[in-house]
Amino acid sequence: MSDPSSSPPPGQKPALKSAQSRFQVDPVAEAAAAAAAASGAPRTPPRARSSSAGRTSEGTAGGEEAKGRFRVVNFLDPSGAPADGGSDAAFNGDTVRSEASLHSSTGGLSHFSDTHSSTYYLRTFGHNTIDAVPNIDFYRQTEAPLGEKLIRPSLSELHDELDKEPFDDGIANGEEPAAAEEAAAKVVPEPKGGTVKFGWIKGVLVRCMLNIWGVMLFIRMSWIVGQAGIALSCAIILMAVLVTTITGLSTSAIATNGFVRGGGAYYLISRSLGPEFGGSIGLIFAFANAVAVAMYVVGFAETVVELLDSVDALMTDEINDIRIVGTLTIILLLGISVAGMEWEAKAQIVLLVILLAAIFNYFIGSFIPMESKEPMGFFGYNAAIMMENMGPDFRDEETFFSVFAIFFPAATGILAGANISGDLSDPQSAIPKGTLLAILITGIVYVAVAVSNGSCILRDATGDDNDTIIGSLENCTDAACTLGYDFSICKEGGCKYGLQNDFQVMSLVSAFGPLISAGIFSATLSSALASLVSAPKVFQALCKDNIYPGLRIFAKGYGKNNEPLRGYVLTFFIGLAFILIAELNVIAPIISNFFLASYALINFSVFHASLANSPGWRPSFKYYNKWVSLAGAVLCCVVMFVINWWAALLTNVIVLALYIYVSYKKPDVNWGSSTQALMYNQALSHCLHLTGVEDHIKNFRPQCLVMIGYPNARPALLHLVHAFTKNVGLMICGHVRMGSRRPNHKEMMNDQVRYQRWLLKKQIKAFYTPVFAEDLRQGAQYLLQAAGLGRLKPNTLVFGFKNNWQDGEMRDVETYINTIHDAFDLQHGVVIIRLKEGLDISHIQGQDEFLSSYEKAPGMKELLVAINIGKDTDSDSLKPSSKTTSGQSSPLIIRDTKSPSVQLSTADEKLLAASQQFKKKQCKGTIDVWWLFDDGGLTLLIPYLLTNKKKWKDCKIRVFIGGKINRIDHDRRAMAALLSKFRIDFSDINVLGDINTKPKKHNKETFEEMIEPYRLKEEDMEQEAAERLKAEEPWRITDNELELYKAKTNRQIRLNELLKEHSSTANLIVMSMPLARKGTVSSALYMCWLETLSKDLPPILLVRGNHQSVLTFYS
Repeated sequence: MSDPSSSPPPGQKPALKSAQSRFQVDPVAEAAAAAAAASGAPRTPPRARSSSAGRTSEGTAGGEEAKGRFRVVNFLDPSGAPADGGSDAAFNGDTVRSEASLHSSTGGLSHFSDTHSSTYYLRTFGHNTIDAVPNIDFYRQTEAPLGEKLIRPSLSELHDELDKEPFDDGIANGEEPAAAEEAAAKVVPEPKGGTVKFGWIKGVLVRCMLNIWGVMLFIRMSWIVGQAGIALSCAIILMAVLVTTITGLSTSAIATNGFVRGGGAYYLISRSLGPEFGGSIGLIFAFANAVAVAMYVVGFAETVVELLDSVDALMTDEINDIRIVGTLTIILLLGISVAGMEWEAKAQIVLLVILLAAIFNYFIGSFIPMESKEPMGFFGYNAAIMMENMGPDFRDEETFFSVFAIFFPAATGILAGANISGDLSDPQSAIPKGTLLAILITGIVYVAVAVSNGSCILRDATGDDNDTIIGSLENCTDAACTLGYDFSICKEGGCKYGLQNDFQVMSLVSAFGPLISAGIFSATLSSALASLVSAPKVFQALCKDNIYPGLRIFAKGYGKNNEPLRGYVLTFFIGLAFILIAELNVIAPIISNFFLASYALINFSVFHASLANSPGWRPSFKYYNKWVSLAGAVLCCVVMFVINWWAALLTNVIVLALYIYVSYKKPDVNWGSSTQALMYNQALSHCLHLTGVEDHIKNFRPQCLVMIGYPNARPALLHLVHAFTKNVGLMICGHVRMGSRRPNHKEMMNDQVRYQRWLLKKQIKAFYTPVFAEDLRQGAQYLLQAAGLGRLKPNTLVFGFKNNWQDGEMRDVETYINTIHDAFDLQHGVVIIRLKEGLDISHIQGQDEFLSSYEKAPGMKELLVAINIGKDTDSDSLKPSSKTTSGQSSPLIIRDTKSPSVQLSTADEKLLAASQQFKKKQCKGTIDVWWLFDDGGLTLLIPYLLTNKKKWKDCKIRVFIGGKINRIDHDRRAMAALLSKFRIDFSDINVLGDINTKPKKHNKETFEEMIEPYRLKEEDMEQEAAERLKAEEPWRITDNELELYKAKTNRQIRLNELLKEHSSTANLIVMSMPLARKGTVSSALYMCWLETLSKDLPPILLVRGNHQSVLTFYS
């Protein structure tokens, strides 16, 4: 072995951080490094990913090729002594390392490599080890924008024995990225040059302020003050600010609960409440933003056309001029957006400067009263005007709520910054700061403008210089009189000036009127630009998640900022369509309601996440409260109906329809939503409550542990049990995994996830629970004792009948029968299902696909091949024979692009047909219930539950009971009375008076031939030899046993004859299972009884309850 080298190759920086961690030590003795350099040994660079931002990834291909191999290296100094001078370093189990986990090398550690094996090691706390210290890169989800995902050493690598093969590591539970996120991380190439990222001022504050300060500020605020007065106007503003502040706090809480990607409101809601709410709100939120572009552009166009009209420069007429100007404007805005976020951000800054100049221009003008403006109602700040305008003066059937509805859309721009969350350098910090500060600043400005308008402008003015008062002021009561003007004529209507009449009154007040027009242009264009950017960004995030598969084409991004150009074009055409309609009075309230629905769900998300109390909900923003968020959600819903009740109803219907669609489609995503957390809380709480309630007969449900092996191996067993447990009781698919090799627990855990997904995909309401055990009996004992939770535990064991028991080893029969005895010992009922064709189809190719969605390759067909191991194909678990390899204990996935047809034997064709018979609707027929012994009623309850299902509703129950010939009518009436009290419908009751008749001779001979190989024949050997043989082979049948149970044997033979006579055409037979006394009846004799009783019949269930009542006729 060559000397270890700790120095990197020439020209390469050593893999050390500039600042040494207090946990670090010098990697290797200087003497070792010097000797390595002197020897000229070839140096191999470390094959590891570095966690430092500036370093590049090396050698990943080599690491993949060597994946799964362990290396044990002795770290020696040149003299041959251990590097650390102790035995711990000479051979330390922690130095064993597979190259699969070389990626977990952390930048904060000292590194060194063995030049002979090219294996990379860590040195932590003074020891050479592969155990890694905490590192942020271990917790990343994908290799997307922030840095590389590193993989920490797996538990297997640290814990397993040295000579054991390591497992291929998967992704930790709950950390698997959605398929869309994986694809996005892989598809998007690394752009040349850095991406443009914005800080909190440029990215959030500026956008929110521009969006909130809309046209409302300049052309509607004065009218609102005229209608509602100063006091109520401030109340209206504060109500709107209250709603937006609560929503801002909720947005801040969600945004600081982990890394935020692009998608704004959609991303926040979908990751909190799940894809159903996120998908529905994301679509309407993106659409609302797209139509909002048209609203703002039309507002701009109307102002331009008014200016053109004032100078008599219209091109055609007003409507068509609005369309022309609007179309040209949206084309210009599209050009700015497509040019990139950098240009769009610069345009926003310019617009903000103009807008701020217009606001300052108004306030400066309000302090400069001019005599020429007095006839139009502007007198400067005056206490009399302020007091007169303090109260409301609603006109034209306006009310407080109608005025509030007109103002509120001005406050709906608070998500403008969050909508471009993907373009923010630090969204967790930027969104709370920028959004809340924007709400504060804009709220103050709105209140200031309202107070200013009400303090210096009259409600009505004629604009006529001649309306001054000449003479006495005794009869003058209003503010205009005290200022020397008589505007009383305005009470009759017709005045054009004042707060109530002139929308452009702020231009009149301002120091420079045209600057207010520029402010209007700036407010409309900035809001339109923000919406034109927001809509495609939100829509792109929605499409990337593949919630709506048909919209996937809009997920593609272009350029260094991953711009959604296709989304821009779509938004452009939607906006253009509504601009050309030019009738936005109807659509405007719907848009406001769409925004409010988003706000309501954001607030509800915070309440829901706090209520779920998930450990993952720990936002760094602490100034929120779940009850305040709930109040905010309710407020948003109230405001929706206040603004427009029919638009609110329409919004709710659309959200509900999209929610139902997404729920039905069930997108393959797992975001760890609060819905999942709350579901867990409720399930846990209900389970605990259930344990405090004693069982009652009326609430008995068959809770079945089905020994099925792999869930796809015995479809008939799966579908039949599911038929009577679906929506009624618990079903656990138990799988005992046996084998001589050491148990592969990682493989079993992966299978558990995979097969549980398969059950869900097939809509089978069951749990798959595998265990490792020496044999079937031990595994069944584990499951019978440990499966389930609280009251949700199995009470009935369900088997498939062991069809080929005569061909296998009798030890397996002994195990099989003892498992039944164990179930009875544990007070469980037992059900054995037999089909004459058999149950197990796992040896037939191409039965089912088990690849999950992210494992599939397009255009490939997957075939599942479960190895047929040994002869015992119908037992409940596959036991490896001596010829099988270690890889044959579970199904293999074989991908086949040509999908070859497999030629099946006649027997296999019949087996396949029989395996599907319970999946389809049953034709008209009967379920024959042979209720020979009272086991508590389970034999009767199962067929009743079956007939309640849609697939079995055409089957009638026929009941067969034992009786005496001279009491047949009496027994029939007694049974009919019992069934009617149980409220169980039946078509017929048959009393078997000849049940005790001796069986036919040839059937008895057949039985004797069957048991012949299993008899002990103690008369032909010495007593000692017989006892020894019986001890070695306890399943053997003694002559004494045969004689003792002769009558019971004859009954099984006779019952089979009666079954063939009466029930040969039944859809299903449910029969009381004969019991064998433990320790007295040998397993071979019991198996012969079951074989004789159930052979050559339609599908049959042998049922035996635990002799506790499961039926009652009491209410």
